[in-house]
Amino acid sequence: MDSILIPAERVKKLREEPALIKRVSKLCGGCKIEIDTDGAVMLEGEPYAEFSAKSVLSAFGRGFDVDMAAKLVENDYYFTTTDIGQLFGSRKRVMQVKARVIGENGRTKRYIEEVSGAKISVYGDTVSFIGTIDEITEAEAAVSTLIEGGTHKLAYLRMEAAHRKNKQSAHMPGF
Repeated sequence: MDSILIPAERVKKLREEPALIKRVSKLCGGCKIEIDTDGAVMLEGEPYAEFSAKSVLSAFGRGFDVDMAAKLVENDYYFTTTDIGQLFGSRKRVMQVKARVIGENGRTKRYIEEVSGAKISVYGDTVSFIGTIDEITEAEAAVSTLIEGGTHKLAYLRMEAAHRKNKQSAHMPGF
């Protein structure tokens, strides 16, 4: 048996839509999923089923919808998160960085997703990614540049360079 803590707002959504819990359970090999009175999500099942459910629910807790989080059941998809609240002590700075990652009308986030192929969620004080290793590496290159205070142009150049490098290495014969 394992448990996971996700934000109360996301637990509320699970409670309001029991079909989401059933869907995650089915996707994750029948793992039993319950929410205790404290809001912790309890998982019980085979080890891999629990691991899969924990991954899917962690991503859901960081703002992804269940459809996107369900990709984590596939072997080639991963989930990473960066807690920008831990990087900066100032609430104002956290809000500025989140705004820079999202961009005006969501354009920056959309462009990073289009070029890299990774999906991004900016939720709470975190920026999270779902994708293949190459996709996440490319998206993180751009987001890290923005977090460090670099310009959007520099962030895009770094991401595009990582994208070109990944495409080249994908076409090279293996050893």
